[in-house]
Amino acid sequence: MEKTETMSTGLSETEKNAKTHAIVAYALMLLGFFTGISFLAGGIWAMVKKSDAQGTVFADHYDNIIKTFWVSIVLSIVGFLTVVFVVGYVVLLVAFVYTLWKLIAGLAKITSDKSFN
Repeated sequence: MEKTETMSTGLSETEKNAKTHAIVAYALMLLGFFTGISFLAGGIWAMVKKSDAQGTVFADHYDNIIKTFWVSIVLSIVGFLTVVFVVGYVVLLVAFVYTLWKLIAGLAKITSDKSFN
């Protein structure tokens, strides 16, 4: 008879849910680099689920996701509006690098059960 052990992560059910929802938001936003619309879905998902994560170690991940979402949207709009002046390409590149950096940093920390800050 085979005995299976489950590893306890030491997280409460609320923390597990907060972690899962944040990972979903991160994944949707990363997928947004290829589909576009899922980036919006990830940002909205984080805004909707943020209140569920209050009081958990993962609450600041939602702040990171939402801030990254809005900064990326604003930088992208500015970049597209100024692309005729060539500087828009630089702004779009900065938006891309900033967003990718913040999302990967957040995923790296959340998968280690750490807060973002």
